[in-house]
Amino acid sequence: MVNHTEALRLTSPGLKPCRAVLLPDEGMSALSEDYFRSPHHLRAEGATHTLWVEDAVGRSLGVPLIVRPIDGTPYRDAISPYGYPGARLDGLSEVPKDAVDWTGTGLVSLFIRDRVVGPRCFAGGTQRNEVFFIDSRRALQFPPEARRQMRRNIRLGYVSTCAPVRETTPEEREGFKEVYRQTMIRDGAHARYFFSDAYFESLFASPMAWLVTTLAPEGGIASSGAAVVSDGVLHYYLGGTADAHLARSPAKNTIYETLVALGAQLGLPLHLGGGVRPGDGLEQFKRSFANLCSRLHTHELICEPALYARLSAGREDTGFFPAYRAPRG
Repeated sequence: MVNHTEALRLTSPGLKPCRAVLLPDEGMSALSEDYFRSPHHLRAEGATHTLWVEDAVGRSLGVPLIVRPIDGTPYRDAISPYGYPGARLDGLSEVPKDAVDWTGTGLVSLFIRDRVVGPRCFAGGTQRNEVFFIDSRRALQFPPEARRQMRRNIRLGYVSTCAPVRETTPEEREGFKEVYRQTMIRDGAHARYFFSDAYFESLFASPMAWLVTTLAPEGGIASSGAAVVSDGVLHYYLGGTADAHLARSPAKNTIYETLVALGAQLGLPLHLGGGVRPGDGLEQFKRSFANLCSRLHTHELICEPALYARLSAGREDTGFFPAYRAPRG
């Protein structure tokens, strides 16, 4: 077990009210019952460390991280796992970044993905894509054409089911993986989104994950989605539609019929995410169903300013963080 207090004593004293250290514990000091800080997600993502921040009276927060070597140098930086992990908050939140002594981390920079709703770990985050929610406690106003498509699919014999993923059959789980991968290929997704079987097995083992399956009239899986519960929100996390059923849009039944009902049952808003790029067609489509919206927040932290500047020298400022990792050309 890592002794956080002792670890903090080993850092340089500094004059700032909060100090940060890096704990090599695979994110275990940031664990909570929320999916994005669960052992299932951190194991799937390959978390290596916890960023531990503590103030003078013992209030703390823990951020799961993936620490990475910086190619061609002896230095390291870190990034949050995929999703919306934020931090485990133990009395400390919305911390001003300039109130923290970062030198004890041994990192050049940090890129942190925060929770999709507050409270957030650090103050002054970067607002990114708009994201959308359906809260069944508020009035719902789905586009009439989408309602017609969902009713048509039901008449044609499409049937949607929902269950905790640990209670689903192997066939349902394999079908989910297949339609997800078909969708990633169809969309030309980055290699990062082609998850391994081991990644999916970690997801399937979580008690905070649900699987929604829409069966075609002939019995094959037309659409499927995985939803997870984290920080008081039901997140539509991963999903897809089989190539053969794309024209019928069965994902509308999967998401906007079945997952909305699950959110109502659990008393949680359903988070749909946003678009690939601000203002694109996917964002506009999700906006048409939503009755709440927010923005993603990230934190770009420079722990060693002089070293960061040296590594980034000669790079064009494209807004990419960290600048020294920006794609060339």
